Amino acid sequence: MLPLISPPGLRAAAANANAGGTATPPRPSVILPGLGNNTGDYARLAAALRDDHGLPAAVVARVTRPDWLRNAAGLADANYWRGTLRPRPVLDWYLKRVDEAVSEARELCAPGGKISLIGHSAGGWLARVYMEEFDASDISLLLTLGTPHLPPPKGVPGVIDQTRGLLNYIEKNCAPAVYTPELRYVCIAGRYIQGAPLLGDSTVASDEVLAVDTTSEGGEAVIISTNDKSTPSSATWRTRFVGQGYKQVCGRADVWGDGVVPEMAAHLEGALNISFDGVYHSPVGADDEQRPWYGSPAILKQWVPHLLN
Repeated sequence: MLPLISPPGLRAAAANANAGGTATPPRPSVILPGLGNNTGDYARLAAALRDDHGLPAAVVARVTRPDWLRNAAGLADANYWRGTLRPRPVLDWYLKRVDEAVSEARELCAPGGKISLIGHSAGGWLARVYMEEFDASDISLLLTLGTPHLPPPKGVPGVIDQTRGLLNYIEKNCAPAVYTPELRYVCIAGRYIQGAPLLGDSTVASDEVLAVDTTSEGGEAVIISTNDKSTPSSATWRTRFVGQGYKQVCGRADVWGDGVVPEMAAHLEGALNISFDGVYHSPVGADDEQRPWYGSPAILKQWVPHLLN
């Protein structure tokens, strides 16, 4: 499994904090469920953060699966049909649940303390909306897991914006990602399977050459391993099916992703961007040994330091 590698500046800061004994206590965290998920899907993750990694609190926003049917209210909005839908008011129900969870975390926070948001899938970009529209002065970290941050490209045949303009709105109206002492964005992507085009005798590249990139002054580090053995070397019905899902998100089918969200869409310019091999998108259907998701113990162990430093 891919080890967690931090940029030199981050490693040095951690070393200085440890040497001086001035490390900041861990922040309470709020977990934001992804589309179609409910609060219970993240119970193990929340328990592991508290019991195994020492977080003072890990609050999961209260969401049920039927709650997501509320999004159908967007069908009554003319912007839905024009592809210019806005997050509010159609997603106010979700933002209210986030605000309630943040309020609960604040009650468990030390005086003057900070809070971390952990957004899974759509929960990651909804976290950006929340930070734009609500009081986010005490939020010092946004960590996203398999979040489709970027809107799909326009003019690509066969691509329909599944968010009906929501991601375009977020890209234009929400604050850009940063990686500073005051506020840090950490965007984590998974490389579980490479997609393939629907038609043609496409071959999935199993030996592609990838590199570590630490060129951003903001602390960006794209960290990728080439040891993924989860995908066969030739296109199958599965890779073609997955590829069509990827295409709707990023405009391309022949890319790596976590089975739902392409890697290239899960990273943001200005953030600390990390990729893990063999990591599946959702806690539903995941297997900690054969098909781990972002919150599986072995994967969590690698990104949890960002919540602790």
